[in-house]
Amino acid sequence: MIYFQEAWAVLAANKLRSLLTITGLIIGVAAVIAIQVLGGSMAGAIDGLLGGMSDNSFIIFPNTQQNNAFAAAIKLSDLPEIKRAVPQVVETVPVAFVNDLVRNGHHAGRYRISPESAIPFDNLPAIYGRHIDQHDIDSAANVCVLKHDAYVRLFPEGGDPTGQSVYAGPNRFVIVGVLDAPKQGLINAGFAGQVAIPWTSYVERYLRGNTLFAARFVVADPSTIAAAENAVIAQLRELRGKPDLQYQTFDKSQVTQGIDGVFTAMTMVVAFIGAVSLLVAGIGIMNIMLVSVAERTREIGVRKAIGAKRSQVLAQFFIEALLLCGTGCAIGWAIGVGLGALVNGVAIVKVTGTIVGVPWLQTIAIAGTFAIVVTLAFGTYPAYRAARLDPIEALRYE
Repeated sequence: MIYFQEAWAVLAANKLRSLLTITGLIIGVAAVIAIQVLGGSMAGAIDGLLGGMSDNSFIIFPNTQQNNAFAAAIKLSDLPEIKRAVPQVVETVPVAFVNDLVRNGHHAGRYRISPESAIPFDNLPAIYGRHIDQHDIDSAANVCVLKHDAYVRLFPEGGDPTGQSVYAGPNRFVIVGVLDAPKQGLINAGFAGQVAIPWTSYVERYLRGNTLFAARFVVADPSTIAAAENAVIAQLRELRGKPDLQYQTFDKSQVTQGIDGVFTAMTMVVAFIGAVSLLVAGIGIMNIMLVSVAERTREIGVRKAIGAKRSQVLAQFFIEALLLCGTGCAIGWAIGVGLGALVNGVAIVKVTGTIVGVPWLQTIAIAGTFAIVVTLAFGTYPAYRAARLDPIEALRYE
């Protein structure tokens, strides 16, 4: 403990020099910690934003930039063929929507009506009733599931609306469920209409012609999505007899992988900047410690002359370096966490509506590792040099 007190007294006597010495360390650690906090926050926010998107569904649509885009169009008649030919696919659903005036008595709103399967693409929990089931699909039932915003508008008095009816144009649908409200932010990811009906009912009442904008495919095992996407595209090309047709896919894993890729690149860039800052800071710390050894040569000589051991002198200067590095890393950690949490609270949470906690253990481990590494790499030599001083020569030093 006495070594820490002495080391702290020496550093406190030269406050400005000590602060300037650890400035690079503060910047490097703060940058790395901030990107770790923001990376964790954004990854969690994106996962929360896409939390209502089914893991075992994907969408395929023609690439509109190709020369024969019309030939690549997906047909309604393709869906049962694909379901039979691709074993991973357990359900095929047309991707389409129609805007219509939906009414409940005097309450009305213009909402997007979309087809849905028994395995929903937007798997928010139901606060009333249930989701559309296979019986609804098989019987092309006149039923619907309302999203929360449509429910609030059409049923402002609240309560369970299941069993009641709403009208979309001339079509009457019995409400079988109401979905919970999604996380609220500036970006609200939604992958189904505000009024979802069985896809067979949608085909009967709203689909005009055989051409689809896109199609959604459901697999039993989410790990087979990539293989299923390739198999579906191959089947579409075979149905058209054109092996050069181009299609694009969309699924949850693609979005999360894209975000992860961006933050991985950002982390590498910031890690490089942090490494350079730490190198510069380490050199500065070693330089100041060597200056401190030179300034206190006579003090070291006196200590050795009255019986101080090499290990005690070594410990004294090593602890000074440890305090410098520890203080710099602690300040950098506080700035990095504060900056990351501020950006998370001001921007990310408001944009996505998802609150993600700060990865405390990870950030503390990073800051602690930096402190230890810099101390060992740049504080050991000055301490060793102080311990190796000859007491007679040190006493004669002016």
